[in-house]
Amino acid sequence: MSCLIKRLIAPSAFILGLLAASSAARADFRLCNNASNRVSVSISYTDGQTWVTEGWWNLKASACETLLRGPLAAQFYYVYAMDERGGEWRGKAYMCTRDREFRIEGRENCLVRGYDRTGFFEIDTGKDAKNWTVQLTDANQPAR
Repeated sequence: MSCLIKRLIAPSAFILGLLAASSAARADFRLCNNASNRVSVSISYTDGQTWVTEGWWNLKASACETLLRGPLAAQFYYVYAMDERGGEWRGKAYMCTRDREFRIEGRENCLVRGYDRTGFFEIDTGKDAKNWTVQLTDANQPAR
């Protein structure tokens, strides 16, 4: 092969590799806000050893956001969301939260540790799921 052909093939192969990598399916935990108002979202999950709760993501109506990047590491995840008009998506799994951006380890003794105690709803992704998307809608908001 001539030197000129080698110089043309090597960059082309590199660019094709980048395109293939970028078009591969991503494995993430995503949340889409299909409600009529902007929402603030928090997520809780276990890494197998400890519970971690993180927040807040602010999503306008019709927007989606990746909350966790990479393949799912657990079957169960927990989400709490509230909209700008006081509506909530909540459940019976209590986690620690706070008013401003946070990452909290552990879910016990929230009030004693200076956090709020907030009810999250459970997401069962199944045993083999590698990615998941939660769809928030006005209809699945629990009644007050």
